[in-house]
This record gives sequence, C-alpha cells and structure tokens, in this order.
Amino acid sequence: MRITLDQDRCCGAGTCVMTAPEVFDQRDDGIAILLDPNPPTQLATSVRDAAARCPAAAIRVEAR
Repeated sequence: MRITLDQDRCCGAGTCVMTAPEVFDQRDDGIAILLDPNPPTQLATSVRDAAARCPAAAIRVEAR
C-alpha cells in the first residue's frame, strides 16, 4: 500500500489523525502530515477509513 497526502487540499479537520494516528499527524496549523507513506498491511483498514473520512479528499491510497 502506498499513501499520498495533498497538503494543499487538507482542510485540517483531523479525522485522519484520529482514525490512523500511526500514519498521520498534524502541524500546529492543523494541516496533516504523512508519517509513513508505506505503512504495514495491518494498518490498511484504518488508513482506508482515514482516506474515506477526509472531508477534503486529500488522501489517496494505492495498492501495490
């Protein structure tokens, strides 16, 4: 799995951090930070949930 995060689209809602804190964090201004673009497969469900919940559609998950 490969994850990309478009920080320019991020609205700072924080849903990704709450859903997959092992993969996402936030800067002080609320913009998301991608901690691991290639997380382990056991995090796949939470990462896909984070992408689906992102109100700005700033997260893209690609299968490898």
